[in-house]
Amino acid sequence: MEIVLQALQPHWLNLLALGWFLICFKGYMQYAKRKSYSTACLASVLHLYRKEWMNRMLTRDMRIADATVIANLERGVSFFASTTMLILAGLMTVLGSTEQAINVVADIPFAFPATREEWELKILLLIYLFIYAFFKFTWSLRQYGFVSVMVGAAPTPSEHPTPRECEAHAERISRMTSMAANNFNIGLRTYYFALAVLGWFINPWLFMALSAVVTVVLYRREFSSSTLRTLMMSDGHEPD
Repeated sequence: MEIVLQALQPHWLNLLALGWFLICFKGYMQYAKRKSYSTACLASVLHLYRKEWMNRMLTRDMRIADATVIANLERGVSFFASTTMLILAGLMTVLGSTEQAINVVADIPFAFPATREEWELKILLLIYLFIYAFFKFTWSLRQYGFVSVMVGAAPTPSEHPTPRECEAHAERISRMTSMAANNFNIGLRTYYFALAVLGWFINPWLFMALSAVVTVVLYRREFSSSTLRTLMMSDGHEPD
């Protein structure tokens, strides 16, 4: 706590920049979650596709293709989880070489002077973000594993399940798949915001600008992108 106070008291701009970042980071996470319940976005539209996928899966006796798709999704999440561990190892190394890193950044034009305590605070923020992303990725990975088990436990057409049973299985499995995908998405958002933190090493104003840019980019991709319009076309909607 003393390190934080020593870093922020002499430079009110650092406090302002950190506060703005937290507003963008936590604010957008909460906004996107609430908005997805009432507005068409990538998360809500893809959930409909997942439910359709699971309805079709229940009509097949052989589900090798479905298992392959789930395995591909797991590999993507596993890649980011492994990459996050490498990034954390690199950040711990940089934390032990603070003086050299400060001297390198000091040569960058428009770089804001930083003390050792400030530098360490910035590194710790990055470490926190990537630890958060790692937990999201690994939880997503486990949830995809649960999806595999649920697909394996789903009844086959030869067992003559009732329409109500099929609907219940499709709803449960598609919901679990969406939970896994949403946790993966949160991890990716954290990566985006971690890139914005890199601007703090140069200038607090750049940090705030990048935080705002990342928020806008995420919003456009999730709520008003051509990808979303294309997905909605397949559901009977026409693009603007």
